[in-house]
Amino acid sequence: MGKLDGRVVVVTGAARGQGEQEARLFTAEGARVLLTDVLDDQGEAVAKALGQSYAHLDVACEADWAAAVTAAKEAYGRIDGLVNNAGILRFNALVDTPLDEFMNVVRVNQVGCFLGIKAVAPEIAAAGGGTIVNTASYTAMTGMAAVGTYAATKHAILGLTRVAAIELARQRVRVNAMCPGAIDTPMSNPARLDPDADPEETSGALDELYRRLVPLGRIGRPEEVARLALFLTCDDSSYITGQPFVIDGGWLAGVAVV
Repeated sequence: MGKLDGRVVVVTGAARGQGEQEARLFTAEGARVLLTDVLDDQGEAVAKALGQSYAHLDVACEADWAAAVTAAKEAYGRIDGLVNNAGILRFNALVDTPLDEFMNVVRVNQVGCFLGIKAVAPEIAAAGGGTIVNTASYTAMTGMAAVGTYAATKHAILGLTRVAAIELARQRVRVNAMCPGAIDTPMSNPARLDPDADPEETSGALDELYRRLVPLGRIGRPEEVARLALFLTCDDSSYITGQPFVIDGGWLAGVAVV
């Protein structure tokens, strides 16, 4: 028996990184998954390997969300869960950030999460209840230089999570947020996008960097975030809603001075 047997879950940004690992773990736990992304070739390949369905989804496009909901219902008959994983990161000082860059990050991270809740929550309620997991960030809980735009959107996701949890509770829809720290995905490790790079070598370099910053002494792995997403999607978390879950190797706990 898998923890998600019989469940239908939509995962955004599922072509690679955290979203891919969430789709893989959910499949292993018995879920039927609609993988979505704008990276269609990669997303379709992952979906095919898993025996699951795929749909193109620009999370900031309301029409794309409507089409994804239709695709999920045509493939599986209903929707029981959503993981709002898709997101982008840009590095810049706030005063140097062009408005277009700021709005693009807001569009994907914040608007995308809002539209996902808006489009999918009624379907989950109609199916008898289920879960929404929003991907926020360590930077939703604190500040960090050079990622102000990203942090602003991730703070906003926590607000959306809390309000949605309150409003949807009577419809038996639980809504929680994950707050990952540094995770070894293409977002924080662009070398993973280089086909000639050795991912183990680049991961080792990141581990060395975070050894000084993170109490657990290394960068996180997307598989670890996927396990948290599984917990928040399955019945193990049946009495939890409206909460942020930090998964950061202890980074938020504070700074070691010795």
